[in-house]
Amino acid sequence: AEAAAGVGGVIKMVMALRHGQLPATLHVDEPSPHVDWDAGAVRLLTEAVPWPETDGRPRRAGVSSFGVSGTNAHVIIEQAPAEESGILGQEDGETPSSGLPLPLPLPWPVSAKSDVALRAQAGQLCRLLTTQPETVLADVGYSLASGRSVFDHRAVLLSGDRDGFLAGLSALAAGEEHASVVRGTSTSTSGTVLVFPGQGGQWAGMGRGLLESSPVFAASMRECGQALAPHTGWDLDDMLSRPQDDPVWEQAGVVQPLLFAVMVSLARLWSSCGITPDAVIG
Repeated sequence: AEAAAGVGGVIKMVMALRHGQLPATLHVDEPSPHVDWDAGAVRLLTEAVPWPETDGRPRRAGVSSFGVSGTNAHVIIEQAPAEESGILGQEDGETPSSGLPLPLPLPWPVSAKSDVALRAQAGQLCRLLTTQPETVLADVGYSLASGRSVFDHRAVLLSGDRDGFLAGLSALAAGEEHASVVRGTSTSTSGTVLVFPGQGGQWAGMGRGLLESSPVFAASMRECGQALAPHTGWDLDDMLSRPQDDPVWEQAGVVQPLLFAVMVSLARLWSSCGITPDAVIG
């Protein structure tokens, strides 16, 4: 949920921009009495209404996301330019021709396990376009991007027509440079990252099994409990034993210290197993 926080609002606003409709405010039966609604121009929408006229300017909107753990994000979204001739330059019901120029350059990503294999793949694609001129450029690009495994030796060809792809593929197959081809080799190595989430990942009984089975985890939890007690006024073990319907699981002042203790203790447990993180986030 944390990784996707705010995405729902972005999707909702993109659709509102596209259709020119301001959606109704959800989960609100009546305006909050804590807001002076007469003091400004802001109001709740009880039903969907047409987007106000913008005098020819693109529609714009802001989407904010405020996390309980302190994460704040804001994005401004602008209406996309209208397409002049449908998707990838084709009219409704028309089969696109590979010879037609595309409204925007199209990427063709290719990858292989070696430089030789990468060049060979470029040669195969070049022969495809040569022997089957009716090939739809967008279909090939989609298949390359979604249906192929990604390997370390990589290239991306960028063009808006068949001739541009042929020129780029020919250069790549020959191991030559070309303006429409970007090449690279992945050199990143995988590592271990420990993620310390904010509020929202708690549940009744978390950590109880490890408290009983792992001396390292239990010792760390005792240490955390002793450190937290002067600041919280409650016992860590007692809180972890509370049932799911106890209201403490909705209180940030309780949940966040509990999560901190559990996460620190889990990190020490992993460390005792010889696992050292390359990075930590959260």
